[in-house]
Formats: sequence, C-alpha cells, structure tokens
Amino acid sequence: MVSRNKVREIALKRIKQLFELAFEMLAERPDLSQRYVEIARKISMRTRTRLPKENRLLVCRHCKKFIFPGVSSRVRIQPRREPHIVITCLYCGKYMRIPLKRRRKLCESAQLS
Repeated sequence: MVSRNKVREIALKRIKQLFELAFEMLAERPDLSQRYVEIARKISMRTRTRLPKENRLLVCRHCKKFIFPGVSSRVRIQPRREPHIVITCLYCGKYMRIPLKRRRKLCESAQLS
C-alpha cells in the first residue's frame, strides 16, 4: 500500500499541472480551463490536501469557478481600515477579501530610532 505522504505528493504535482494547463487554455477554451480547475479541486478534496496559496486565490470561494485577474475577476487594493485586497468574481458578483499584513517590526524600529 502506498503511504499517505506519497499520495499527497503525487496529488500536488497533478494539481499544479492542471492549473498550468488551465492557464494555457484560458484564452482559447475557457470551458476546458474551468474543467481543469474542477478536476484539481476534486483531487485536493479526495486526497485531503490544500490547494497551494497561489492557486487557491484563483478559485472563487462562492461559485468555485476559476477566476483570472483582468479576465474573469477584478482586483482592487483598499487602504481603508485594515489594508486589504478585494477580488470580485465576474461570474457570481461576490467578492473575497484578503488582508494585507503590516510590518510591525519595521514600524517599531523606525519609531525607536
């Protein structure tokens, strides 16, 4: 029997490969691109592995479709309150907020000087 780590390693390779194929096919066949991302998500769910962060940001949290900045999503940076990035899915119209982390150590060292 194959160990769990080996299965997850193979799954991550296939997930990355499917996302690369989705990028390549985005202009010519967006439907095929969506299908590649669906398959990648199913592989990650079946093997209980997380999608890599750079790929996780390209899937809408609400409708689970492949969103590419400038094509099927809008990306804005909001400096108000806590600075954050807002990604709006152009398929379902919902948005995702990703907080930007502040560099406290640099700010504190600048104030002490």
